[in-house]
Amino acid sequence: MSGVSLLPEQRYPTVTELTSAVRALAARRPGLCALRQVGRSRAGRPLHLLSVGHARRAVLVVAGAHANEPAGGSTLLALVERVLGERGLRDGTSWHFLLCADPDGASLHVTPAPRSLLEYHLGFFRPAAQEQPEWSPAVLPPDRLPPETRALTRVIDELRPYLQVTLHGTDLGGSWVQLTKDIPGLAEPFAKSAAQLHIPVETGASDAAGWPASGPGVHVMPHAGAGAAYPSMPDDARHSTWYHAHRYGGLTAVVEVPMWASDMVDDPAPHPDPAAAIRGLAGRLLREAREVERVLVQALPRLEGVDDPLLRAARWVLELVPDLAADWTHVPPADTTMAHIGSVDAFARRLPLRAAAMLWRVLHEHHDPAAPRLEHLVETWSDAFAERFRARWVPLEHQVEHQSRTVVAAALHARAGAT
Repeated sequence: MSGVSLLPEQRYPTVTELTSAVRALAARRPGLCALRQVGRSRAGRPLHLLSVGHARRAVLVVAGAHANEPAGGSTLLALVERVLGERGLRDGTSWHFLLCADPDGASLHVTPAPRSLLEYHLGFFRPAAQEQPEWSPAVLPPDRLPPETRALTRVIDELRPYLQVTLHGTDLGGSWVQLTKDIPGLAEPFAKSAAQLHIPVETGASDAAGWPASGPGVHVMPHAGAGAAYPSMPDDARHSTWYHAHRYGGLTAVVEVPMWASDMVDDPAPHPDPAAAIRGLAGRLLREAREVERVLVQALPRLEGVDDPLLRAARWVLELVPDLAADWTHVPPADTTMAHIGSVDAFARRLPLRAAAMLWRVLHEHHDPAAPRLEHLVETWSDAFAERFRARWVPLEHQVEHQSRTVVAAALHARAGAT
C-alpha cells in the first residue's frame, strides 16, 4: 500500500493537496464515490467528506482532528485507495472519510516533512481544548460548540456509523488504540502489524491511564461511572465526539501512531520505585512550565491586544500543569511498569515544550526581545527529549501502513461483532 502515491514526495500532505488527491481518486469511480462539503470552519475553510459506496452500514474515518498529528491525512489517502481497490471491504459497507476535521489548525501547524523534533516543534500548533473539534463538547456548553464540531456530529447523525475511526498520532513514543467499546480480536492484528514494522506498542499510554486493556496497547474506555485517572484534566473523553456514535449503537476507535519511536514505552517490566519516579517527573514538569510562565508574564504587557490562537493554546497548556502535577503525586499502583513511567515522562516533557514552542512563534512574529530565550528552551528541550528516549524516525510509509492496517482490522472485527 503506497499511502502517498499521488504526492510528489514522501511527506505529509497539506489539506489542499489531500483534497486534490482525493478528488482525483473519486473522479475515477463517479458511480461509487461522492465528494461533498459538509460544513465550514470558523475561518470559512470547507470541510469535505468523501463517501465510497451506498450501503447503510457505515464506517466513518476522521483525519486532522489534531493539527500536530499529520499522519492521518496520508493514512486517509491510503485507505481510500485500498477501499476502492478491494471489493471485499465494500461488501455491504459504505466508507466515509472526513478529510480534515480542523483545517484552521492544520494551516497553523507547519511541519510537512520534519527532520528532527526541533524542526517539528518550531512549527508546532495544537489548539486549546475548547477549539478542538473532537474535544470541545467536553469543555463547552452545546450552544457554544465550534462549527467544525457541529459539522462532525451532523455527519455522525446522518451516517449512524457502526464504527467511527479517528486518526491520531504522537510525536515520540509508540502506537496504541483507544476504544469506546471493546472490539474483540483487534489486539492480535494490531500487535502483529506493529511488530512487522518495528513500531513499539505503547502499553502504558498516559492518555489511557487507568483504562482496562483488551490486549497490549489496546485500551478500552472505562464505564461512565468510573473515576478519571487525572481528575484535573477537563477533557473527559466520554463527553467528546467519540461517544456520539454510541447514540446509534456504534463505537469509536482512536488509532495512534508515532512519528519517532522509542522502545522505552514498550517495556513491561515493573518499575522499582514508581512513586519516587512520578514525584520527580511532576517536579520537573512544574519547574519547566514555570520557566515558560515567567517569559509569558514578562511579555504579556508587550502583547496587549494580541488575540492569537497560538497564544491562547500556550496559556491553556500552562494552566493545566499545576493541577496535573498534583494528580501525579498521588501514590501510583505498586505494579506500575517501566512503560507507564516512560509514557508519563514523555508527557511531562511535551507540555512545557509545546507551550514554549507556541509562545516562541508568537514572540518571534512580534519581534519581542524574549523570543531568543524561548528559542533556546525549545532547542534544549527538543534535543533532551530525543536523546532521553533514543528517538528513531518511523518511515512515513510505515506510519501509514500500520495505521491503515489497524483501521481495516477494526472495521472487519467490529462488523463481525455487530452481525
